[in-house]
This record gives sequence, C-alpha cells and structure tokens, in this order.
Amino acid sequence: MDIFQSPSDSSIEQNYQSAKEKYAAFGIDTDAAIKTALNKPISMHCWQVDDVAGFENLEGTTSGGIMSTGSYPGRARNIDEARQDLEEVLRLLPGEQRLNLHASYGDFSGGAMERDLLDHTPFVSWAEWAKAQGIQLDFNPTYFGHPLANDGYTLSHADPGVRQFWIDHGIASRNVATYLAEVQGSICVNNHWVPDGAKDHPADRLGPRERLAAALDEVLDEAHGISEQCVDAVEGKLFGIGAEDYTVGTNDFYANYALSREKTLCIDLGHYHLSESVADKVSAHLPFHKQLLVHTSRPIRWDSDHVVLVTDEVREMFQEVIRASALDRAYLALDFFDASINRIGAYVIGTRATRQALLIALLEPSALCKQLEAEGKNAQKLALMEHAKALPHGAVWDKLCLQAGVPTGVSWIAEMEKYEVSVLQNRS
Repeated sequence: MDIFQSPSDSSIEQNYQSAKEKYAAFGIDTDAAIKTALNKPISMHCWQVDDVAGFENLEGTTSGGIMSTGSYPGRARNIDEARQDLEEVLRLLPGEQRLNLHASYGDFSGGAMERDLLDHTPFVSWAEWAKAQGIQLDFNPTYFGHPLANDGYTLSHADPGVRQFWIDHGIASRNVATYLAEVQGSICVNNHWVPDGAKDHPADRLGPRERLAAALDEVLDEAHGISEQCVDAVEGKLFGIGAEDYTVGTNDFYANYALSREKTLCIDLGHYHLSESVADKVSAHLPFHKQLLVHTSRPIRWDSDHVVLVTDEVREMFQEVIRASALDRAYLALDFFDASINRIGAYVIGTRATRQALLIALLEPSALCKQLEAEGKNAQKLALMEHAKALPHGAVWDKLCLQAGVPTGVSWIAEMEKYEVSVLQNRS
C-alpha cells in the first residue's frame, strides 16, 4: 500500500457529509467555513526557497540576526530557480496566496543597485511573474545582510550617515511597494523589521530607541507621497543572533509606535517569550489598532523560525481572531526558514498548516460558547470547547483541498519527491 496515496474523491465526500452533520448540530456551516478559509490570502515568504540568501551577492556582510541552519541539497541558487520552486509550491496549496518579497530578492540581472538608491525596476519581472501565477505581492525593506549593518545597528545607528543610508532604503522600499500595489491593483503590505541591538549590556538603551523612532518617522513621512495602497507595518522582536541582550525595536516599542503613528502592528508568533500567550495579544491590541499583520512561525526554545505546524499556539492565534470577528482586520503571512529539510516540503507543510489552523478556528462553535458564557454556564462552555477539539475537522480539510483542486491528504508528498528527483537533485 502506498502510504502517500490520495484518498478517493468518493470517500472524501462521504466523510465530509458525516462531518457536516456533526458540525451542523452546533450551528456550524462547514461550506461557509471552507469558503472563508479558501478566500483569505496568506502571504508566503520568499526566503525559505534559498535560505535567506537573496540575489544581491554582496561581499563582506554578516547575517544581521538571521541565519538558516542546515544544508539540505537543492537550494535555489538564482531567481529563475527560486521562481521554479515557488511555482511547484503554489501547485500544491489550496486557497488564495500572495508572495512576500524582501528588497534583497530583486531581479538584479540588469546590474547591481545599492539599497538606498533602489527603485522599482528590479521588481518589474516579479510583478509580471506574479500576474502570470495569479497571485499578488507584498514587500519588505531589507535592513540586514549588508556591510552597513555589520555592527548591529541600522535605523538606530549613532552615525548620521549610516542612519541616513537606511532611511533612504526605507523610503525606496515604500516606493517599490507603491509600484507593486499600482500594477496589481490591490494593497501591498510593506513590513519593516529592523534587527538593531546589542549582544551584551549597552550603557544607553534610550538613545537608539529615540533614533529609531525619529528615523522611522522620516521613512514613513507622508510628504514622500506614498500611495495609501502601500500598507506599512512594523514588527517587534524579543532578541536575535548578535542581539541577545538588547533589541531596540521590541514588541513594546512597536506597539506604541504603531498606535501613535497609525501604522499596522505586526505580531510574529516567534518573537515573544515562550511562556507568553501570543494569542492573548490579539484582543489586547484590537481595541486600539485598526488592523494587525500576523506572522505564523514556530519557536523552539528561542526565535528559531521552525516550519509552522498546527500547534496549540497557531490554533489559538486564529481562534482569537475568529472569536473577535476580526479576520477582515488581519493580514496573514508566513515567516520561517529551515535548510535542514526539503524546502518545497517546508513551504507546503507550513502554509497548509496555517490555512488548516484558520479552518479549525472557523469550525469552532464560538457563538454558542459565548452564549453559554453569557448565561453563566461556564462548565458547559468549557465542555463544548473541549468537545470541539474532537470534531472531525480533518474531513472538512480534505474537502477543502478537493474543492480547491490540489492534492488531498498526504498525497502531495509524492509530488514533492518527484520534483526532488527531477529538479532539486540536479542542482550542485
């Protein structure tokens, strides 16, 4: 028996009808849940495909707090191979997808371009490629992996010249995001993650934060004439490689910054203390922020960006979004990178897990649970929440994949293996 064989369409339909009846008993419309889960865009990250290397080929750089570990064969070595791999991934995914580009992933075949002078031309071919794939693009300035980031500081740098370089890069990236938004006719989320920090006990913690706030104000100044279709987000972090003691842009810093400047706050599941409930932060921020950018990731003991699985943390994050009726206020994106396993598999596992967690949240009888809670029937509410975990959401997920026309169950693994033999193993 082939363990990676797809279940038959008839068995999927039969299991789905049984599951549909079980959910209907609790007032859940599974057809509507599937439709919502399929239509919500998830922005895939470009940097899993090549281990966060990018296509600039700059010399004399350090990681800037980002490092993908492992040496699994088949890494994309250039933009053509990256796109080839991404196309394979997209064929295996259900639902609406976007692609999240970093500035360092531009098409520089026409010549190198310094980051402070970046314009939209390295991303014209990306926009054309995305249109051909039927997806849309998001963007990120790249404040790392550059000689002027090697000492651990960029937008918060004490040297005004270095700081201005990165301010100009941030402005340039907003212009690129505006271009992408215009050509694709939709918003382009432009997420600013700044790795600045110190390895050990800085004497001045306030100064860099004041400089970071002032620099971001320059980057995000409305006088630059950036389109409203460029949705700027800011992302905090607990710590990074080389910034173990002090991170300038912490989550507290950015929560205050985003609120005071009316920008989008990014919540990354891997950027908090492991004992914190990141899901709880959703309802803490929603009364004050118009929208949130949610990055799914999986930390293991630290911000290690492991491939997303349907963990309690991921499920609870989406449960809070759905319980708050805030799905239309949340942009969803991925942020993980693992060079120790097949990269196509990493993408498919993580992206499917994110959409599956969203589906599970949509299948929760949250309205009934809220009603029981309002009536003071807390034991009944808790019992129903527990029972919901045992309802057959897997059968609904298989139906979702079948409806989307992508491999069901684990049958996509055979496609991954075929691609590895025919494509990845031929790369040196």
